Amino acid sequence: MMKCLRWCLVVVALCGTAPASAADFFFKDGDTVVMIGDSITEQHLYSNFVEMWTVTRFPQWKLTFRNVGIGGDRSPGGNSRFVRDVLVHKPTAMTVDFGMNDGGYRAFGDDTFKPYMDGLQGMANQAKAANIRVAWCTPQPLDNADPGPTALGLLYNQTLEKFSEGVKVTAEKNSGLFVDQFHPYLAALDRARAKNPKYDRITGGDAVHPGPPGQALMAASILKGLSFPSLVSSAEIDATGKVGAVQNCKVEGAVAKDGGLTFTRLDGALPFFPMDAVGILPSAPILEELNNYSLKVTGLAAGKYEVRVGGKKVATLTSEELAAGANLAAGVLAEGPIADQVKSVRAAVEAKNRFHHDQIFRGMVLAGGLPDWVYTIIPAEQLEKKKQEILKERYAKLPALDAEVAKTLVMKANTFEIVPVK
Repeated sequence: MMKCLRWCLVVVALCGTAPASAADFFFKDGDTVVMIGDSITEQHLYSNFVEMWTVTRFPQWKLTFRNVGIGGDRSPGGNSRFVRDVLVHKPTAMTVDFGMNDGGYRAFGDDTFKPYMDGLQGMANQAKAANIRVAWCTPQPLDNADPGPTALGLLYNQTLEKFSEGVKVTAEKNSGLFVDQFHPYLAALDRARAKNPKYDRITGGDAVHPGPPGQALMAASILKGLSFPSLVSSAEIDATGKVGAVQNCKVEGAVAKDGGLTFTRLDGALPFFPMDAVGILPSAPILEELNNYSLKVTGLAAGKYEVRVGGKKVATLTSEELAAGANLAAGVLAEGPIADQVKSVRAAVEAKNRFHHDQIFRGMVLAGGLPDWVYTIIPAEQLEKKKQEILKERYAKLPALDAEVAKTLVMKANTFEIVPVK
């Protein structure tokens, strides 16, 4: 009877403690999101990370993400292809990330800035007509490997900062959301440069196209601008097995055992971080900033304890650290059943987006024209008809790939053990 009563209290607490900031998040349940931009977007790194962070934080939501970045593109290009590449997906929300190419890789000038602003406004007009919510993202700064005290000392970063101001003007003028990834990214570069006078690029890739570390920083900056909730879940338990406050999780079967504690925890969300991006963490601790996955255990005897999830050690903490509450995000993402599930989510997201890019967007929509002699054998109308038939067949396969992502997001209870370290 007491066990049943305790379980009911936990369920009641869970129902009343959904993350308060979730309502402020830019993306909503049911959204179809299109992410448009240049080659940095087409890399499918920051866009994938934004998607993965979002779907793992809201695994019950129905969300669809499509990436339509094109290498070398500028904002006028995004405006001119808006109908073909954006409206075809019937989006309810979108992110716009242009600017890196628009400045011409030289000093700021109106001859490049005006076309940039005109392109942004053209997209704003089309988005408003289609009732699409828009998050206007600034470009990120260059990460040149040359040593120096500040990344803003690079001439082109000064240009990009002025282009970022233009993004803010566009967002405000069109009642959109302004997302500044330029300055958080710049701050991380400056922190790294201050620590190491010789400076070795911390973002991976090249100066323009970051690798996973830089693109994780981009994704984090964008998500913060979108009011992404940091809470994954939290639980409080005492050493006797009495469950206290919980948020976005259920705790059952908590019992004292061999000087420690064991229980099962069913979370309502997953933490996420791309583990190939850990190089950015000394300069930008975004793993824990965006993942509050906490456990608080009070009343334990003084000493050290291993925290195990699914039999895998994820942390070693003192009784004082556990009593204060500890964020286990880094540990559970490194090893164990939560890490395994997150890897499955990432694999499914990447497979879906790779199919869309390779088989539909880059493979068909952007495919170049055929040699002239082909049209002397097969009429252009016939070829276009066949192309549209193939596109229709491939588009029809996308829902199944979206469903594969959803399958990986089914939440599972995990066994936690708090074990004294002898």
